[in-house]
Amino acid sequence: MKNKYYFYRNPFFKVYARIENGRVKMKTSGLASSVMGYLVSDMMELFEDTKPCKLEDNRLIYSTWMPPIPSKAFDRLVSSQISAMRGRYIPEQITISITEECPNRCIHCALPDTKNKARLSPDVVKSIIDQSQDMGTTLIIFDGGEPLLYEGLEELISHVDQSRAIPGLFTSGVGLTPERASGLKDAGLSMLSVSLDSANEAGHDFMRGRSGVFNEAIAAIKNGLDAGLLVDMYVVLSPGNIDELDDFYELAKDLGVHELSFYEIVPTGRWQDHAEEVLSPEDLKKFDDFVEGASCAQGPRVFPIPQIIRKMGCFAGRKWLHVTPEGNVLPCACMPKPYGNIREESLASIWKKIYRDPVFNSGPCLMRDSEFRKVHLGLER
Repeated sequence: MKNKYYFYRNPFFKVYARIENGRVKMKTSGLASSVMGYLVSDMMELFEDTKPCKLEDNRLIYSTWMPPIPSKAFDRLVSSQISAMRGRYIPEQITISITEECPNRCIHCALPDTKNKARLSPDVVKSIIDQSQDMGTTLIIFDGGEPLLYEGLEELISHVDQSRAIPGLFTSGVGLTPERASGLKDAGLSMLSVSLDSANEAGHDFMRGRSGVFNEAIAAIKNGLDAGLLVDMYVVLSPGNIDELDDFYELAKDLGVHELSFYEIVPTGRWQDHAEEVLSPEDLKKFDDFVEGASCAQGPRVFPIPQIIRKMGCFAGRKWLHVTPEGNVLPCACMPKPYGNIREESLASIWKKIYRDPVFNSGPCLMRDSEFRKVHLGLER
């Protein structure tokens, strides 16, 4: 039925969305609706009265970070959510840092400075893709370093089985020409996420340690949009850019991106010596006020990851997985605590060790806990 997008359905219970005045309205129906509706109420609340990224004739693109609705990949995501309710966790999202090579020197980079320019071979990356899909992963993100510097990136993207997962790319934008953007689209890329640290050139280039990278990022966004990709503008919030929230939104609106995502800076990698330079309660209140206003504004959907984590707990060790260019498998990109190496054991066996570790629960980000960093990672700050 037009304007009716099913999230889940069986003969007795259905969860679906309608779009009313550009907003998502969640509905349930079926004989079991009165009982099952309560069980999925938290999930429905996340979607209720929010803006989707994009509407097409027969499907809803709710977020660049999520498979289209309906699709087989989205059905798998729903199955993983149901499994999580039963205590069986699945790595819904995996980021694969395919190369350490990068022209930037980002002040807040989470990737350790191994200085050996490590990279994963195509065969290893394809094996990770296959193994993660077999485990139930529905979003596979190619990361770096700078993944656009990896020769053969398009082949890796096309290796993703889009009946099971969607491929995404996280980039600073370097080298994303119109021709390269079209090639990525032809390879099957679903989501292009371009990161910005400031809404102005000087501030962004300073954080990235290289002049010109702001203009490259803006060009990458434009080229991605022109190629027909779903484009997300990704911002790591810090005390240095918390006052640019409105500027980020206006820039995203002017560019026409589909989504504006915010993540909260974590004291890890090159930022681990800046453990005190994180968002204050006042900063978070400022962010919450911004999100509330942006939800009603004419512009792109805002994905407020800090709010989601506060509501649902950190996803590290429960829904997220990360593979470094050395092949080490981490609970997330921000936690340098390897549980195994993909070249030595299967992804499933490493994942089992991670989600069975009692340190992970539904609480806040562990990397913001100084005691955790000291005891488990040997970091004094």
